[in-house]
Amino acid sequence: MELISEKLIFIALFIFIIHSIETLAYAVRLSGARVRLLASALPLFNLMVIVSRMANMMQQPFTGSLIDSAPKGNALEFVESQYRVIIASSTLGTVIGILLLPTFIALFSRAIIHLSEERGSIPALLKKGFTIEYIKRGFKHIHLPRRSYVKGITWKDFPIKLFIINMLITAIYTIGVLSALYASLLAPERASTAIMASGLINGIATILLIIFIDPKISILADDVINQRGSYATLKGASLMMMTSRLFGTILAQLFFIPGAEYIAWFTKFIV
Repeated sequence: MELISEKLIFIALFIFIIHSIETLAYAVRLSGARVRLLASALPLFNLMVIVSRMANMMQQPFTGSLIDSAPKGNALEFVESQYRVIIASSTLGTVIGILLLPTFIALFSRAIIHLSEERGSIPALLKKGFTIEYIKRGFKHIHLPRRSYVKGITWKDFPIKLFIINMLITAIYTIGVLSALYASLLAPERASTAIMASGLINGIATILLIIFIDPKISILADDVINQRGSYATLKGASLMMMTSRLFGTILAQLFFIPGAEYIAWFTKFIV
């Protein structure tokens, strides 16, 4: 039981880092607009997104191992309690990402400038960024958000429909792997089919994010660069998206079991 506890802590920390990175990806566009190097910011943004997506796929073997370690008598209750801790870690990771937003806007702003100076070379940027000198400089930029940080932001201009869409997509993305694994317990005769459904679910959620969310934020960032919009508007939209992500991870707790039951039901039509 102690081994399982240590494994759960490791997985929860892993998920915590994934959601922190995905939340902080919004800081890259803000930084790009801030230093007016939005195109130079795109490689950094893409790198963060790819790393988080890859890490999300890597979680499946680890979270699946919790099913293998579950006691035979109450496997469903045991796995559910473990997975709810993992979902909670995604919420905590999102909160930390929001709190670190001002810090990472400052860090990414300098990283984007250096990336432009290095002519788009990510390896050269990493080599420079992980030197003692630059790490010391980075610590000087660490600070939590202040009330003045939201000054000038008008929430009424932000579409509530986009907030809800992002919240729903985040909830589905958060429980995609977990619900598919839990569905393998609900329908053990179709366990392999249920587990493989996680890739389809997360793939659809990613496509929906690209279709509905990313273009809106990108256009707002372009407006800042072209002096058609304000940085405060872009910052407000980014904060609203991060907040909707937070609510999405909370909503994932409600979607977890119904999502697993739906996947288990849907597999009947595949096999």
